Amino acid sequence: MIATRLIPLPHGISLSCRMAGEPGRPVLMFLHGFPEGAFVWDALLAHFARPENGAYFCIAPNLRGFEKSSAPPEVDAYRPKHLMQDIAALVAAVCPADRPQLECLVAHDWGGAIAWNLAAAMPQLMKKLAIINSPHPGTFLRELQRSPAQQAASAYMNFLIRPDAETLLARDDFRRLWQFLTNGSDNQPAWLTDSVRQQYREVWGAGLTGGCNLYRASPLRPPRPGPPHNDPAAAAVTLARERLMVLLPTLVIWALDDIALPPALIEGLADYVPDMQLQQVPGASHWIVHEQPERVAGYLQDFLGQAC
Repeated sequence: MIATRLIPLPHGISLSCRMAGEPGRPVLMFLHGFPEGAFVWDALLAHFARPENGAYFCIAPNLRGFEKSSAPPEVDAYRPKHLMQDIAALVAAVCPADRPQLECLVAHDWGGAIAWNLAAAMPQLMKKLAIINSPHPGTFLRELQRSPAQQAASAYMNFLIRPDAETLLARDDFRRLWQFLTNGSDNQPAWLTDSVRQQYREVWGAGLTGGCNLYRASPLRPPRPGPPHNDPAAAAVTLARERLMVLLPTLVIWALDDIALPPALIEGLADYVPDMQLQQVPGASHWIVHEQPERVAGYLQDFLGQAC
């Protein structure tokens, strides 16, 4: 059974969390991306809470700015250090005192951006890391700076930083957001049922500014050429390699038909993540958690069963 709870954190942010399983058990935490919410993990929360699958205490927060979580209005409040602070504080709040680490942090899309940074900067918070179609900052920066194909695939980011992005996204019953979920197609995927669509509407109806502010606060996006913008974005960014290294056991699941995050992003990934297992999935899109939940659960189950 999935429960929902608003968890206040010491630094004044509260996160609306979905959870399953018995508190006090080893903890799995799941981080969603944009334009989603914590509910997308429900099937995995229920799966891993079952005794036969590990009897974990499973928790999925809505990130700041999403659903009923705190939504500071300032763009700077969505910088990585603040997002990392939220998750670090949530880990401290839900892990038992005698087991202060997550068994695994599982993350997709923007949740993965937080998870990569957290695993590099605060590896003591988790035993393992699992990433689903979320680029490592090192390979993402490389591709944004050097690859016209990645710059084109990421061009949507410059729409999401517009001051009127929220208004445009909300029009016509969130027409543009549905197009994100259908990969730009008019065909409705089987997983996008009426009930799932309503869950999305509830998240989006609570506000879209937080989600857009993730993009506004990040320089990791393609440049907006020429006046009036003259915005170099990723072209002006440098990242110290030692701050990008993830030494934890890491599972990366990569759907190969992701139109925004092509497979070039996993080239050279082992240079940053030496203890990595990579599962490449042909015929799956960015929304693989919806499309193939059993496959995702199976990869995670195997990974969790391996000794560190």
